[in-house]
Amino acid sequence: MDLAVSLDTFWILLTASLVFFMNLGFAAVEAGFARSKNCVNILSKNFIVFAVSSLGFILLGWGIMFGGDNPIIGTQGLWILGNVNEAIYTMQTPTEGVPFWAKFFFELVFCGTAATIVSGAVAERVKYVSFIVFSFVLTLVIYPIIGHWIWGGGWLARLGFLDFAGSTVVHSVGGWSALAGVLILGPRFGKYDDKSGKIKPIAGHNLSLAMIGLFVLWLGWFGFNPGSTLTLANPGDVAHVFMTTNTAAIAGILTSTIVSWIYIGKPDLGMTINGCLAGLVAITAPCPYVSVASSLIIGALAGVIVVFAVVFFDKVRIDDPVGATSVHLVNGVFGTLCVGLFAESGVTSLSVRNGLFFGGADLLGAQLLGIAAVAAAAFGSALLVWFIIKKTIGARVSLGEEISGLDVGEHGNAAYPEFVSRKPTYMASAK
Repeated sequence: MDLAVSLDTFWILLTASLVFFMNLGFAAVEAGFARSKNCVNILSKNFIVFAVSSLGFILLGWGIMFGGDNPIIGTQGLWILGNVNEAIYTMQTPTEGVPFWAKFFFELVFCGTAATIVSGAVAERVKYVSFIVFSFVLTLVIYPIIGHWIWGGGWLARLGFLDFAGSTVVHSVGGWSALAGVLILGPRFGKYDDKSGKIKPIAGHNLSLAMIGLFVLWLGWFGFNPGSTLTLANPGDVAHVFMTTNTAAIAGILTSTIVSWIYIGKPDLGMTINGCLAGLVAITAPCPYVSVASSLIIGALAGVIVVFAVVFFDKVRIDDPVGATSVHLVNGVFGTLCVGLFAESGVTSLSVRNGLFFGGADLLGAQLLGIAAVAAAAFGSALLVWFIIKKTIGARVSLGEEISGLDVGEHGNAAYPEFVSRKPTYMASAK
């Protein structure tokens, strides 16, 4: 193995490890935004979801996503554990010598991220087992089929649809699945007053934990986007993606803070956290195709969009405790659209087409078609799976469990047990 292949292999595994580390970030953000009585449940969901999604992707998902050149679904090497034949897989890196399992692990952690997105939206009322079942089906079938259309050489890829690191494949698919789950579950008890029509804010218990999670996710995104180059052969491309990723994030922070300050009356920290994430989600698809200046605009718009998306979902009584649909779904769609608007040929070696703002119209058409197709497929299939779960094993915990907290009802323990305080003996003797 020559030096270039060794470096590319190291790069792929390093950035995949950063994406894997994002599981901690999602767990911390979700737990911080939720109430303390549900903390164990949220941590456990974010813990087990990677194991479940990994199993689904190993058993069948990889083959469906990358097995052969069928335009709709992978049909070869479906059971990868019994058939590691590299020749039948469409997922190739710029350097063919990179070991198969390095490529596999990189795609595996992206699959796990899509499943984790669902957890936050359905938090504080979903049955633990029901979430596990849905996550397994999502990563076994739904995510891989849509991924095949775009990253596996399927029909959308052939029509020119572009999604570099997953604004659609990961974030929109996870977002549509989350929205379907929220609609099946309904809002949390006490969130909306049926008599007055008022929205009752349910505050998270630990914004310090949420902030730690945000920085873990921000760090992980430097694996998510730059890692998707899959090679260090063009260091200028890698550096450019680092820069567009970070620029969109900081723009999202600033505009979400300003807009929430004006619209809500205070610079809400939760909105600022989601503004940063919105900028990161929005730049995920176009990061190598747009200039740094364009990434500033994309991130700034994402920060504005996420604030009004959170407000909108609340007004229509779609209860999402962490704003996952606003961040991942709405801005996943927006980021995908931005490829068709802001793409600029020549900004990197990966960018060879122009978006609408730079004289190209055909790319925007491909992006709009992809957005519509993925919306129909992801939302429709997820809604069906959630409906079947509801009618069989049940999707939602009992009202009593929800009120007392899922930590006790679902897991039999608590994140913050209360200890009996006792006065030390030396204090008693000092009197």
